[in-house]
Amino acid sequence: MADGDPSGGPPAFEDTFGGDDVEQRVYGTILQTRDPTAASEIAERAGCDPKTARKYLTWFTELGIVTRHDGRPATYERNDTYFEWRRIDRLATDHSVDALQQRVQELTARIDAYEDAYDATDPAAVDAVTAAEASDDRTIDEVYSDLGDWETAREERRRHERARQQRSGAGTGRVSG
Repeated sequence: MADGDPSGGPPAFEDTFGGDDVEQRVYGTILQTRDPTAASEIAERAGCDPKTARKYLTWFTELGIVTRHDGRPATYERNDTYFEWRRIDRLATDHSVDALQQRVQELTARIDAYEDAYDATDPAAVDAVTAAEASDDRTIDEVYSDLGDWETAREERRRHERARQQRSGAGTGRVSG
């Protein structure tokens, strides 16, 4: 192994997908891409021919994983809606209606506690500096942590509720499995 790591450790950061096949490298590259990107740039990052990258990007577009934007050149980006759907579908598949309902109730109680503590219905409505200055027991870091946790709980509750509805047949999607 002249160029590799003789210890058998992970690849160098610059060569994250070096051991993967081309499909996995293109997939991994598009997952890390946050802006519409040309196939040639994706190919360069994935270490493959642009024609090969376009082939896989076309396939990923057909699957809904990637969104293609027409233009010269056409650009591609990850389809976050697809990944959100996958997360919800996985929750619905892996958990019973009762377990999902219990989690929704737990999250609702946590959200209610934050709403009471900050006298607001949305973490975005809270001025963190003002809240920390008005509190005898919360630092600014603790307030920011609370606001992040509160927003995460809201997102998680929304996903669990959608999965519960899907699992119980009230949603429009099917549960696979």
